Amino acid sequence: MNSQNQTILVLGATGQQGGSVVNHLLRDGFRVRAFTRDAASKSAQELLSAGAELFQGDMGDRVTLAEAMHGVYGVFSVQPPEWDLIAVDEEIRLGTNVADMAKQENVQHFVYSSASGAEAQSHFRTVAKWEIEKHIHAIGLPSTVLRLTFFMENYISPFSAIRNGIYAEAIASDIPVNLIAVDDIGAFVQRTLRNPGQFIGRTIELASDSLTPPAIASAITYATGKPVEYAPIPIEVLRGQSETLAQIYEWLNGGGHVVDLPALRQIYSGLTSFDAWLEKKGKEKFMELAVE
Repeated sequence: MNSQNQTILVLGATGQQGGSVVNHLLRDGFRVRAFTRDAASKSAQELLSAGAELFQGDMGDRVTLAEAMHGVYGVFSVQPPEWDLIAVDEEIRLGTNVADMAKQENVQHFVYSSASGAEAQSHFRTVAKWEIEKHIHAIGLPSTVLRLTFFMENYISPFSAIRNGIYAEAIASDIPVNLIAVDDIGAFVQRTLRNPGQFIGRTIELASDSLTPPAIASAITYATGKPVEYAPIPIEVLRGQSETLAQIYEWLNGGGHVVDLPALRQIYSGLTSFDAWLEKKGKEKFMELAVE
């Protein structure tokens, strides 16, 4: 497909996912309309400087969404995950608002950012994603669902499982952790929108690399020169803190999340290995924040 003169509306444009999508689409020649709640924010202004058009709005306002989608070819839809059971209905409302207005405005390719194993898990982190997926299909929207796994960037976030040289998580030591680099999300979305005939109607589990927790700890140790050891948290200890988290890790430890990395490399040969991500982005942050 010729990307020239094709406009893509990117929701969540100032977030990690949306920002990556905006950057990859602009580099590929697409026109980008960046949907943001605050067009005056620093992050929104950076998108404007990069060449995106800004559209200020709220996903809760269907009229505004319709205006933002008027005349666009495609939409990238992402809603923030809700960890509050009470807020699940709100995520569903926002996600279905976006889908409904895309259908109304005859959007030709709708790309939805979902969560890994959305249909296989029953906890509320994925309930909203699965309900939105089902709605997209029910209304006959030409779509691609991209299911995302654990971000590599999570290891350098304020909520990182790595503190003071200890990587503490409830994943069994022999279970590979599927990881995705945020930059690869934009690359996948760009390729999906570039090749609608190949991707419309598909649901794809995304990852950039897959490593066991001890291998992740070893990679960080090698990159930073500071030792990191893996200390698995027993599921029952985690269950005492959160039944939801316990369910997630039981699913992971049971081999529930399966990705086809060779097939993904055919879509995008530049998949970011964890080692490459460390060298390019993670090492510096670990030196500052995570490995003290």
